Amino acid sequence: MSSELVVNVTSGETRVALLEHGTLAELYVERQSERSLVGNIYLGQVAKILPGMQACFVDIGLPKAAFLYVDDVWDNAREFGELLGIEGFEATEEESFSTPRVAPSRNIEDLLVEGQQIMVQVAKDPIGGKGARVTTHVSLPGRNLVLLPTMNQLGVSRRIVSEDERARLREILKRTRIQPYGWIARTASEGAKEEEIKAEMDFLVKLWESIKRNADRGPVPRLLYAELDITLRAVRDLMVGEVDKLIIDSPAEYRRILAFLDANLPRYNQKIQLYEGDEPIFDAFHIEMEISRALEKKIWLKSGGYILIEETEALTTIDVNSGRYVGKHNLEETILKINLEAAKEIAYQIRLRNLGGIIIIDFIDMEKESSRELVLQALKDALRKDRSPTTVLKMSELGLVQMTRKRVKEGVGKQLREPCPHCDGQGWVRSTVTLCYEALREIQREIAHCGVLGGDVHVEVHPEVAHMLCEEERSGLEELERRFHRKILIKPNPKLHRDQVEVMAR
Repeated sequence: MSSELVVNVTSGETRVALLEHGTLAELYVERQSERSLVGNIYLGQVAKILPGMQACFVDIGLPKAAFLYVDDVWDNAREFGELLGIEGFEATEEESFSTPRVAPSRNIEDLLVEGQQIMVQVAKDPIGGKGARVTTHVSLPGRNLVLLPTMNQLGVSRRIVSEDERARLREILKRTRIQPYGWIARTASEGAKEEEIKAEMDFLVKLWESIKRNADRGPVPRLLYAELDITLRAVRDLMVGEVDKLIIDSPAEYRRILAFLDANLPRYNQKIQLYEGDEPIFDAFHIEMEISRALEKKIWLKSGGYILIEETEALTTIDVNSGRYVGKHNLEETILKINLEAAKEIAYQIRLRNLGGIIIIDFIDMEKESSRELVLQALKDALRKDRSPTTVLKMSELGLVQMTRKRVKEGVGKQLREPCPHCDGQGWVRSTVTLCYEALREIQREIAHCGVLGGDVHVEVHPEVAHMLCEEERSGLEELERRFHRKILIKPNPKLHRDQVEVMAR
C-alpha cells in the first residue's frame, strides 16, 4: 500500500496526516496547550479511595485527578495489554498470564491507602469532564519492542502474520530477554536483526532505571517521563514498513527528525522530505478539504445515499439513509447496494474521525439474512485497516450493529470544534416564530412590572424577529397595546443575538 505522512507545523499546532493512495486515512492534531498525556509517567499520590466503585483518584498534578481502577493495580497481563492498546499483545505459548507481583486481591482498599505515593502511567487522555485514566503497569515503547517492567511475559504482535517470523522473534526474545521484565515484539520488529533487538532492550532498560531513580527524589506529584511529541511518535511508530515517505514543511522539525533517525534508524533518512512550496502543505495535498468533510454531520455517498453521524458523550450513532438513490431493479437490491457502500464509508469515517467507545450503526432494514451478513462482513473487512481495536456484534433484524472501538483521546471533531454558543451544543435553535411569542411575553412582563400608566414601550430585537413582529405577528402587538393602553415601538438591532429582547418600559 502506498502511504505518506504529511506534517504541517505552526508555532502552536502540529498536524500529522496519514495518506493511503493519496486519500486522507488518519489525522492527528497536537497543540502545545493541549498535548496528549498518553504514555506519560507520573509519581502521584492517592487522593481518595472509592470502595463502592473499586477505584481511586490519584493526584498527578493535573487540574483533575486521574482515575485508577482496581484492575489496573491488580496484575492481569491480558487486561493490561488491552488497556494500553499495545498492538497485538499476545503471550507466548510457554508463558502464563497469571504471574502477579502483588497480592491477588480485587479490593482497592487492600491494595492502596489515601496519601500513598504511587507511580502511574496515563492510558487515556482526559475526555470531556473526566480526568485521565491511569495504570500502575508501565509500558515503555521503542521502535521494535515494548518493555513491560511490571510483568515477565513475552509477546509478539498479531499483525505479524508469518508463523515463521513469529517463531523467529519468540526465539530471539527468549535468548536476549533481560529479566525480570516482560517484552513485546512490535509489528516493526518484523525482519529486525537480533543485534538490533538486543540493543533496543538495553536502551529501554536503562530508560526504565533512570525513571525509577528520578522517582526517588523530588516533590510529589510530578512528571517522571514524557512520551515523545506527535512528530517523533509518528516517525517512531509509522515510518518502518507502513510509510513510503514523510513530507514536512518546517525546516527546524525536519532537522530534528533527521537527528532522531540518525540516533535510532539512520537507514530511513532518505524517506524524509522538506516541503518548500509556497502553497500551504495541506492544500497542496488536498487534505484541508477532507478535514472539512470529516467535521460534517452528513456524508454523501457516491450512489446518492448518505450517512448521518451524531456524537454524544456516551456513544456515537451512525444512520444510513437512501437519499437520492432509487435503484434500478428491486427494493432489496437497492438497499443492499446502499448499505454495502455505507459500510465502507462508515469504517473510513470512524478511523478518520477517531471515534471511540460505543458506536451504534443503523443500516437500512434488509429482509434477507444473507444480505445482512454481506453488509456485516463488508464492515468488518473495512475495519481491518484500523489500528485501534474494534469489536463488532451481530446485526439485528432491524439492521442495527453495535460495535466498540478503543478510545484513548478525543476524536478529531471534538478537538477541532466547540459547542455552539447559540444553541449550547444542541444543534437546534428556537424558530423565529417561537422567538416572536417569547418577545411578546417579555413585553407583557415588563409592562406589568412597571405599571400600566406610562409612555411608549421601546423594544429592541434581532432584525429577523423585528420583521416578523411587525408583519406576520402584528396582531399580537396590537392586542398588547389595546390591553395596556401603551404604544409599543419595535426597533431592529443587528448586534443583538436572535434570543435577546431588550424592553424599555417606563
